[in-house]
Amino acid sequence: MPNVRLVATGQALSSDECRSLRCLVGIVIPASAEYDVPGADDEAIFADILSSVGEDSDRVRQALRNLDELSGGPFADVPVDGQRALAQRLRDEHPASAKLLAEITVKSYYRDDRVMRSLGMEPRPPFPKGFELEPGDWSLLDPVRARGRIYR
Repeated sequence: MPNVRLVATGQALSSDECRSLRCLVGIVIPASAEYDVPGADDEAIFADILSSVGEDSDRVRQALRNLDELSGGPFADVPVDGQRALAQRLRDEHPASAKLLAEITVKSYYRDDRVMRSLGMEPRPPFPKGFELEPGDWSLLDPVRARGRIYR
């Protein structure tokens, strides 16, 4: 892995930050032989995660610092069993950091064609074909309707 990985905003994550992030996303979504899907630490998926950091790069760096503080050094240098326990501690002690890293991971993971095929979905954008949705409970939109019109 190169010394620095660029993210969409032009800011960079250090090599240690990339290694730690890659270990963490592999814990968040591990590979599954049963479903024949890669983990979030797969090369292509991880590249998408890095490109998705974008405007959140400062918050991602802070989340990774929180993780390294819990680890007493780079998270990636901790044995795998210890990493799982530290990932849980991050969720418990820094829930906003854990949520941010999980959201970035999940968004990128479900953009991967292999993952979409494993779910029985055609790997394509939703438009122009669209997707069939089952009729839902329209009352779920009542709070949105109740707030009135919002314009900028």
